Amino acid sequence: MPYVDGFLIAVPKQKLDDYKALASLAGPIWIEHGALSYVECVGDDVPYGKLTSFPRAVHAKDDEVVIFSWVTYDSRETRDSVVGKVMDDPRLADEQWQDIFDGKRMIYGGFQSFLKL
Repeated sequence: MPYVDGFLIAVPKQKLDDYKALASLAGPIWIEHGALSYVECVGDDVPYGKLTSFPRAVHAKDDEVVIFSWVTYDSRETRDSVVGKVMDDPRLADEQWQDIFDGKRMIYGGFQSFLKL
């Protein structure tokens, strides 16, 4: 069963095309360094909940969309290695991301799969 990294961010609507271009650059780099898959999704039906919701989680503003992403790996060990390589890859300098979304509001974490149907 794959190990999964999940990510949730808010992206200003006017920067969505920039985000998509950067994600299109990042995905192949993740795969090059050993990830099994790389998926990016833009919120289409993510209502602002009364208590909890995807938009609340990232403090999304009215002019922002929620992005949900995940990357899969064959193991936690592989994930740790791949993330280290990706973070050191000069093609994905932090400055690129900082101009598109607020990393302080990003939610992320690693998950061990236990069921796949």
